[in-house]
Amino acid sequence: EELRRSHITPSMTDGYDCYQNALAERINGILKGEFLIYKCNNGKDLKQLIVDSINTYNNRRPHLSLNYKTPNFIHNKKPVKLNSQV
Repeated sequence: EELRRSHITPSMTDGYDCYQNALAERINGILKGEFLIYKCNNGKDLKQLIVDSINTYNNRRPHLSLNYKTPNFIHNKKPVKLNSQV
């Protein structure tokens, strides 16, 4: 109901199988883990938390599958400094 009121069309894989969209499920799990640590009092705080979480995932947190390098390091072959202000 809330999605309809907000004019948002849900997008799902057929059969509700999480394995059909493993990347999105992985990212959702990471974000949920980050959000359980903090309490957001408003939309602005939530938006900043999302920006900070994405920045941390891509620039600060080494990944085992990338030989303990960050995604942006691998993508750019050099460290990236980002401003996480919204």
